[in-house]
Amino acid sequence: MKKFLGILFIILIFASMAFSAEKTILISTTTSVENSGLLSYILPHFEKKTGIKVYVVARGTGAAIEMGKRGDADLVFVHAKELELEALKQGYFINRHDVCYNDFIVVGPKNDPAGIKGLKRASEAFKKIANSGSLFVSRADKSGTHMKELKLWEFAGINPKEQSWYLEAGQGMEKTLRISNEKQAYTLTDRGTWLAVKHRLEDLTLLFEGDPILFNQYGVMAVNPQRHKHVRYKEAMQLINWLISKEGQSLIGSFKDKNGNQLFIPNAK
Repeated sequence: MKKFLGILFIILIFASMAFSAEKTILISTTTSVENSGLLSYILPHFEKKTGIKVYVVARGTGAAIEMGKRGDADLVFVHAKELELEALKQGYFINRHDVCYNDFIVVGPKNDPAGIKGLKRASEAFKKIANSGSLFVSRADKSGTHMKELKLWEFAGINPKEQSWYLEAGQGMEKTLRISNEKQAYTLTDRGTWLAVKHRLEDLTLLFEGDPILFNQYGVMAVNPQRHKHVRYKEAMQLINWLISKEGQSLIGSFKDKNGNQLFIPNAK
């Protein structure tokens, strides 16, 4: 049912775009970008400047890239560089650019039952969570966050699958954080989403950060019009060029939470 509703939602968006007199594009992006509020903050500036209406569909990075591969979006804005480069190599996308970055962090119960606070390496933190049997909630949705989490378990030498302490949510970042809050569990999250929603998560706190391996790069790329003739490539490139322009980068850098914390660091080259 959930998958059907998602497909129906996309069909309705395309129908709306088809009958609209204005220029439109559809961007497939990650739930972390959408949950943080970044796009709702910056896109009105682009729409006013260009007259192009941008429709947004938020999925895990894996699903967002698959949308682009099928031609169900005009461009994607995601955060799993290895997957992005592979899709570029396969010819599904063109003109990829780094846009901005933040980092991943581990949040969990305030009493920190696994004792990860103060550790220096993410692999150490994940080992302690596993060895203590403390509950960990995984997004389990093939998102960029999920891909990073699986890498961290691999580096820790642990296979969490089918362990009693490992809960696979199959949800976006905000919902996964809510589940972790309800169950007093650990989870991996991007810092942007955490800062945007932590005021609603009274039972969670930031417990691990700072390992260079937790770097989180976001990139944008256009669907290859040679693969899908119907995509709005010209308009997609207008958005891409704006995101990496001085104006777009400045807006991304100025996006902050209610406490004045910067959620994304622009780094387009």
